[in-house]
Amino acid sequence: MSRKKSVSNVFLDLGFDPAEAAVLQMRATLMSDLRAYIEAQGLTQAEAALRLGIAQSRVSDLVRSKWEKFSLEMLITLETRLGRKVSLELAA
Repeated sequence: MSRKKSVSNVFLDLGFDPAEAAVLQMRATLMSDLRAYIEAQGLTQAEAALRLGIAQSRVSDLVRSKWEKFSLEMLITLETRLGRKVSLELAA
């Protein structure tokens, strides 16, 4: 059985076009980072909601990886509300 070699973006592996795969990968990375922050800080969902300026139900969506509920723009906004800088690295 032949296996296709995996690329660095799982969304490309799943057959998404390159532009959509790039956005999905960025969203997944930011969501993972936000979840890790909440866990590392030992925050309850209510505490995280206060820091992020969103409802507790939205934090629940975040920690349960409901990625379809968050735009890339919103995830960047949440990172900046924590005082973090989001940067984009371009590769040739």
